[in-house]
Amino acid sequence: MKKKILLDSYALLAYLKKEDNHLPVKEALSSEDTLCMMNELNIGETYYILSRQRGHEQADYFLEVILPSLPIKAIPNDFRQTIEASRLKAKYPMSFVDCFAAATALAERAVILTGDPEFKNVEGLIAIKWL
Repeated sequence: MKKKILLDSYALLAYLKKEDNHLPVKEALSSEDTLCMMNELNIGETYYILSRQRGHEQADYFLEVILPSLPIKAIPNDFRQTIEASRLKAKYPMSFVDCFAAATALAERAVILTGDPEFKNVEGLIAIKWL
């Protein structure tokens, strides 16, 4: 059985920008023993951050060319997951989008790969691999 890794926007952006801490993301994406996943809202968050930083055309390029070339399974959001993310938001001081990543990690029994300090709030609830 493959190890499940859930990327958040922080991790994917570190990889795309080849930041100093991007190697664990690169290793996860290239490992045949790992299933990399990402919640659709976190993909959207990555898109809007790229759009703000690099412009709409580069964000579209990410969505149309780069993302489909990466071994990342997009996880859709349903009503059950929206409620779980809402429960997490009510309990922990995190952004709503990060709550969706946490809810996805819980549902998929995946380890979140991130460097976002907001996830320290749910460290006892979810397995986290820090960049």
